[in-house]
Amino acid sequence: MIEVRGISKRYREELVLRDITTALPTGKMVAFIGGNGAGKSTMLNIICRLIEPTGGTVRVDGRELKEWPSRELARVLTILGQSLHTPARLTVEELVAFGRFPHSGGRLTEADRRKIREALDFTGIWDLRARFLDELSGGQRQMAYIAMAIAQDTRYIFLDEPLNNLDMSRAVRIMKLLGRLVREREKTIYIVIHDINFVSFYADYVVALRKGVLCRQGPAEEMIRPEVLRAVYDMDIAIEPYGGKQFCVYYE
Repeated sequence: MIEVRGISKRYREELVLRDITTALPTGKMVAFIGGNGAGKSTMLNIICRLIEPTGGTVRVDGRELKEWPSRELARVLTILGQSLHTPARLTVEELVAFGRFPHSGGRLTEADRRKIREALDFTGIWDLRARFLDELSGGQRQMAYIAMAIAQDTRYIFLDEPLNNLDMSRAVRIMKLLGRLVREREKTIYIVIHDINFVSFYADYVVALRKGVLCRQGPAEEMIRPEVLRAVYDMDIAIEPYGGKQFCVYYE
């Protein structure tokens, strides 16, 4: 379990997170929603120890975040941020192999290579394994990074806006793949996402932030409601049933 207690973050005079306390569910796809500047990415980066909070603490599986050795923590959680920079002349298979570093220390065993093959197969990019990253489309490259995270084989996977700049087909494919990770491999996915309909159709649980404050949280079916979404986005969003889910209409 991941527990956040009184987390705040200040950049100079701006308080971007304000005294957030919550326990995040496990074994689910948990979507973080809210407008730009709500603090979603900052919260993920603090939980993953990429940035220091101004105040408060984080506990991962009952242990203070600061007490985790870096390599040990990297066997428990992984994060894919918004900006992913790697050498262009790296092959897909070489990139995915980086996911095994916390386990192998750079000396791949047969068990590591098996995890790499499984990740390439699971994401459907085995045929791209020898291609260089700069030869791939944006969607293919994003799938390669997700394969790297899968190869790392952590309990918790954090994804910060992984659908940015993807076409509809690729975005749906990634969301379905993430759902399979939860159902078939018992992973916990924490994902920052802007498209509220992807949240409605694929997420199990929703954490909503607004102006640095934890606004609402709960099961997706309880969060995808007009009154809740108005509190989060300050706009009227109509809800229509579709395929057993709630479809959000916000184009008017």
